[in-house]
Amino acid sequence: MSKRFVVPKLGEFAEDCGFRTLKTGGGGFFATGKDGVVSIASTGDGKVEFISYKDRTLAYVDSALGYPAFYPVHPVSLKRPVKAVLMDLDGTTVHSEEFWIWIIERTTASLLGDDNFRLEPSDIPFVSGHSVSEHLTYCIEKYCPNKTVAEARKCYFEHTNREMKEILEGRGRDGAFTPAPGVKDFLLELKKRGIKIGLVTSGLYEKAWPEILDAFRTLKMGDPKVFYDASITAGFPLRGGEPGTLGELSPKPHPWLYAETCVVGLNIPFSERDYVLGIEDSGAGVCSVRLAGFTTVGINGGNIESSGTLPLCDKFYDNFEQILAFIDGR
Repeated sequence: MSKRFVVPKLGEFAEDCGFRTLKTGGGGFFATGKDGVVSIASTGDGKVEFISYKDRTLAYVDSALGYPAFYPVHPVSLKRPVKAVLMDLDGTTVHSEEFWIWIIERTTASLLGDDNFRLEPSDIPFVSGHSVSEHLTYCIEKYCPNKTVAEARKCYFEHTNREMKEILEGRGRDGAFTPAPGVKDFLLELKKRGIKIGLVTSGLYEKAWPEILDAFRTLKMGDPKVFYDASITAGFPLRGGEPGTLGELSPKPHPWLYAETCVVGLNIPFSERDYVLGIEDSGAGVCSVRLAGFTTVGINGGNIESSGTLPLCDKFYDNFEQILAFIDGR
């Protein structure tokens, strides 16, 4: 029987749960056994560290761009009837992760001047679920260290804009955006019950909008702007002198996208967060939901298990029927 350890406000976990134990953390500011720190653990991919004291825990979210952040960890406990369901886009509502990984791959190939370039399986957790700049930073550091993030972003958006135009005109890559199995019935059932629905994505608007629009056309569900009670993306990219919005430094696994969708978009205050749950398929998304203080439901098919973030899921299911039963308390 494996040993267990407790992370205050987060839960009790088996030693082999997927977390890693650390001697130091938080960018080197904390050490186990010093200044009241009882233990330090991180997700398997090292993206989030949990610095535990006797009765509280701080989460440290690392940043490939040099701007990490600390967040207090809040306890969660789902109360019913559920008032709102927050849902990720890529991999949860729409299966498109392979497409965006392909765009990253093509971008790296262009930077290298090698059309035959292919990402390795070990790259996948680092080129999905985070911000565009973090994905590109990873690829630059590994494959083309002589290139800059600015060069990579320019190339990335050239590929993206071309492919988005093709998709909206019906000529794009086959199977780029496929609605997740059962998602239509699930969404319509939530609507029928009067449960608010929020769409949350780390994708930039110019990426996310064609995705959900294409999916709703396939599902014959009308205008997603009318259907969703609130939706949020990572905004608009900075290009030259054009105005952009905050999004590259505050995406998942930071809690802001989920927090803003719920508190601002759905008008559900932090004090009522126990009536809200978030559904995610990625490790970064799971961290984002949990750090925002919401019950976290993982859905199989993404990188939750491989990223070592499964312990952050209050529940982990294979399909939407199981999630609906959980919402009912069955």
